[in-house]
Amino acid sequence: MTKKYKVVGIGNAVVDVITTADDSFLELMGIEKGIMQLVEKDRAEVLYAAMQDRKQAAGGSVANTLAGIGNLGLATGFVGRVHDDALGHFYADAMEMDGTRFVNPPVPEGELPTSRSMIFVSPDGERSMNTYLGISAELGPEDVDPEVAADAEIVFLEGYLFDKDKGKEAFIAMARACRAAGGKAGIAISDPFCVERHRTDFLMLIEHELDYVIGNEEELKALFQTDDLEEAMSKTAEICPLVACTRSGDGVSILAGGDRVDVPVERIIPVDATGAGDGFAAGFLYGLATGADLRICGEMGCTVAGEVIRHMGPRADRNLPAMFREKGLL
Repeated sequence: MTKKYKVVGIGNAVVDVITTADDSFLELMGIEKGIMQLVEKDRAEVLYAAMQDRKQAAGGSVANTLAGIGNLGLATGFVGRVHDDALGHFYADAMEMDGTRFVNPPVPEGELPTSRSMIFVSPDGERSMNTYLGISAELGPEDVDPEVAADAEIVFLEGYLFDKDKGKEAFIAMARACRAAGGKAGIAISDPFCVERHRTDFLMLIEHELDYVIGNEEELKALFQTDDLEEAMSKTAEICPLVACTRSGDGVSILAGGDRVDVPVERIIPVDATGAGDGFAAGFLYGLATGADLRICGEMGCTVAGEVIRHMGPRADRNLPAMFREKGLL
């Protein structure tokens, strides 16, 4: 039976709002340079109002991955939570324009505003991010339509949602509905600090609810509290059928069913590393969804990540199918 979606993601729906700002502006506004800070609603409104020539984009880790998969021509859907406000409608419309169905309508009245990350880019290229979590952090099981999950060949979960119990419940509802209908569910771990906060829950989820896990070396080491990457990878592979570990300039290691594939990458100095992991997930999941072998899946992931880091912004600018054809991957 053909399913409606090749990949459905569930994660934070965050509008990226980008502007340029010099050091004196950052100082005036009390913005710490070069780091990501969480801000409250009032502070978010002050910063948003102070931004000149704003550029807006539908952001968030899963949204970046889905955009890459959409660029490659597969049918995708996104489960997220936005408010019935201007930014919420902007987000839903932007996802639809990129070819991803935004499954849940914006939530009306009495709710928190749509989540946003206000990014101030300095002349030296440093990005100072101020993120207001807003309504997307309230995503819960009531936002998961089991029919959408069942109609997906692959569901893809974002580790950042783990910070709230209802986010975890939404994950599990999504994974179970997909797997019960014969699909595959997996996670991008998102952040080593996320693992530190929820290690036991992450391990339970990976072992009992998921078919694949994508993480970088720091995230996998954090899972098992070890400095030994080989140990971390083999322990993850013991509890999950498919593990992809990205190791920046050292390439990618993929472990499945006792087999291991190491895919090298071309070492380049990134122009902007934002979104590299999201890009890898896009290529890798495209390979998985189209039945490619593990080496090709890894090479597809590395190709998209390599394209993302060659320019400013978290998404591929080029036509990805053309790039894959150039490299003999299609």
